[in-house]
Amino acid sequence: MSQDKTPVSFSDLKLAPALLKALEDVGYEQPSPIQAQSIPPLLEGRDILGQAQTGTGKTAAFALPLLSRLDLRRREPQVLVLAPTRELAIQVAEAFKTYARHLKDFHVLPIYGGQSYEIQLRQLRRGVHVVVGTPGRVMDHMRKGKLKLDNLQALVLDEADEMLRMGFIDDVEWVLEQTPDDRQIALFSATMPAEIRKVSQKYLNNPEIIRVAQKTATADTIRQRYWPVSGLHKLDALTRILQAETYDAMLVFVRTKTATVELAEKLEARGHACEALNGDIPQNMRERIVERLRNGQLDILVATDVVARGLDVRRISHVINYDIPTDVEAYIHRIGRTGRAGKTGDAILFVAPREKRLLKAIEKTIRRPIDPMQMPTAKDINQYRIQRFKQRIRDNLSDQKNEFFYQLLTEVQQEESAEPLEIAAALAGLLQGDEPLLMSEKEYKPAREERKGRNEYKEGKRSPRRSKEGGSTRALPLKGHPEVEMKRFRLDVGYQHEVKPGNIVGAIANEADLDSKYIGHIEIYEDYTTIDLPAGMPNETFAALKKTHVCQQRLNIRVLDEKSDAGDRKVLTTRARSEARVNARSKSHGKTKERKRNTASGKKKAPTPKKPGKKKRATRSGETK
Repeated sequence: MSQDKTPVSFSDLKLAPALLKALEDVGYEQPSPIQAQSIPPLLEGRDILGQAQTGTGKTAAFALPLLSRLDLRRREPQVLVLAPTRELAIQVAEAFKTYARHLKDFHVLPIYGGQSYEIQLRQLRRGVHVVVGTPGRVMDHMRKGKLKLDNLQALVLDEADEMLRMGFIDDVEWVLEQTPDDRQIALFSATMPAEIRKVSQKYLNNPEIIRVAQKTATADTIRQRYWPVSGLHKLDALTRILQAETYDAMLVFVRTKTATVELAEKLEARGHACEALNGDIPQNMRERIVERLRNGQLDILVATDVVARGLDVRRISHVINYDIPTDVEAYIHRIGRTGRAGKTGDAILFVAPREKRLLKAIEKTIRRPIDPMQMPTAKDINQYRIQRFKQRIRDNLSDQKNEFFYQLLTEVQQEESAEPLEIAAALAGLLQGDEPLLMSEKEYKPAREERKGRNEYKEGKRSPRRSKEGGSTRALPLKGHPEVEMKRFRLDVGYQHEVKPGNIVGAIANEADLDSKYIGHIEIYEDYTTIDLPAGMPNETFAALKKTHVCQQRLNIRVLDEKSDAGDRKVLTTRARSEARVNARSKSHGKTKERKRNTASGKKKAPTPKKPGKKKRATRSGETK
């Protein structure tokens, strides 16, 4: 087992000069423990089994040595990285690009659900050296013969325990079985459950075992909070923070350069002194922007991680993680821009439902809980607006220019026979302009009123309406999250296709990038399924789900229409289920023979869903009946 000993610098690790130059560009000087221990054996071609938390620098630990061993003359996949989510796949692919910036003609491709197949196929045809993808989409390309791994040199399983938790472990094993026997494997996992140990014992060859404890923490001068917020409402959430928090200057972190510009423009349109700060902006202009923040001409900067590295402005009282970082060390660096030189600071983290695991990883690494924020009410926001308006008046009371206005208003008072307070109120209204100072309760609704559950409707009150055939036309409240507005959708896959709730949950969670706990009630019918999902899904997500296949059936998701779908809404009777099962068996009889022939000839087949139990009703609303 490797010892926790860190060399002086990356140059001690015998990395290629082009990689060392890239590390110097991004400001990396000393390798983290996981990097110091993983890079040497990976450079030697050995398998490794690494146990380390998110944020310890795992990506560089495997990317740097594997880049060193690439043959750039061969435009074919030599490295495959499997990641549990598309966010992590994108992040890992971006890291490869960063480290390989001085390697000529290097190509990396992230492949994941929710993106067009054609875009990914086009890049695969052109040739890539590294592929980073989610298990499901990688399998799709492999089964279609578009992703060929005959000459694969190395395979990385990143966050293996998370892939196990999300139900991808069978897919991971299938991919492993399709790769050459002599490929190198690096498996990283924050925890080491029994299933992951079995995979390592089965597929890894005498691996180097590495365990690293994370030692970094955050300053006690920084108050850390998180706000559970949907991606659809992030801008509203940030706007309310700006209205309810007392801040001097604010640094808002997003993931991409484009996002810095888009968000800065939206905040500026809402009346805030705001600028974007990203790598596309020339260095001299960046320096001017930072100077404007320092001297009070700007109050808000929207930035990416790279350009904010080393930023030191004492005015920064708040750091907003608008996009949650997937690297814990990046989180620590971000919030370190406030609470400096003995001052206190505030760090607020926006956490979408699917990002709760990242929140837990951050808390575990910094060894302290991050408290949830309370959504400010209209009363809270109005109180803050009133105090700010009063302060503007106080700040102007001692202004020397007031002598002229004092004389002018005295004349107005005499001419109009008005009381001083009447004139002051008129001037206050003139100062405020057309925008109302106070927010109305109707204008501000932080969340839907908690709705009653299925068993909480009082006698005489209407519950969600059901048709005579038993199918509900209205979404049920989401268990544990009654504030989330749900909508009922129809999917073109049903019992006759041998689908189970787990198949549907896995596909939607992956393609829509939605935490499974936000997938509501599922009812499976003979040839279709109804499912409750959060309302307001982005159009691109909806389009991706339409094209998603489950049990070889295209979902073709659409909002459940009471009129057009009413005739089909019949839950399967016992006899109908039996007939559907027989029909499904007869359809798959030929496929079974083919599968046996393939097995006999040495071909490997992708895992298929198990058939549903005999008398279990295929539903999902907290449990299987």
